[in-house]
Amino acid sequence: MSAAPIVERCRLFARLQPAARARLAATARLHEVAAGTTLFRQGDECPGIFIVGRGLVRVFKLAPSGKEQVLHLAGAGATFAEAAVIGGFPCPAFAQAVEDSSVALIPAADFQAFLKSDHQGCIDLLASLAGWLHHVVDLLEDLTLRDAAGRLARHLIQHAGAGGRVTLPSMRKHLASQLNLTPETLSRTLRRLDQDGCISAERDEIMVVDAERLSAVAEGLYPHV
Repeated sequence: MSAAPIVERCRLFARLQPAARARLAATARLHEVAAGTTLFRQGDECPGIFIVGRGLVRVFKLAPSGKEQVLHLAGAGATFAEAAVIGGFPCPAFAQAVEDSSVALIPAADFQAFLKSDHQGCIDLLASLAGWLHHVVDLLEDLTLRDAAGRLARHLIQHAGAGGRVTLPSMRKHLASQLNLTPETLSRTLRRLDQDGCISAERDEIMVVDAERLSAVAEGLYPHV
């Protein structure tokens, strides 16, 4: 795998013109990172925009007490450190590979040069960032307004692929942290959704069996879970 195909499949760059994506791809560097590798730490100078081509990277905050809060689980096509590059400030969180991963890095200086020289590219990126901001607002809504079952149900709906299949991260504690749950609560809630007929769960493979009922759980309208 090279960096260019990863940039081409990047969701943040989906609105860019082909020539603009090609320009960014020409500056990207491919990095193969093993599970457990820290890509940057909170407070580090931001090296650039990272794009995941394969694997999974968690972006998380670390409290003085040692408690972790996962902000983002970045899989294939996802980016992280965008805001720090655009704003020119230090990395606001940690980033660590959860699995062996391939990531493309567009250096901060190259990306900032692109922004200064491509007016239409800036407009296209703003539209994509607005979509990401909407996603962040949804996450905040989940954490403050939904119970454990509602948060998990919404996550499963959003990540269901062909045929309603969802593959959970190999280390469930990272997903639990993102949903502000304990690993025990996550496992217990999965069992309840399975027993109630919303999903079929087998290890890390989840199949959405009744999407309508699962949507009702996500909205807090189904009292049996």
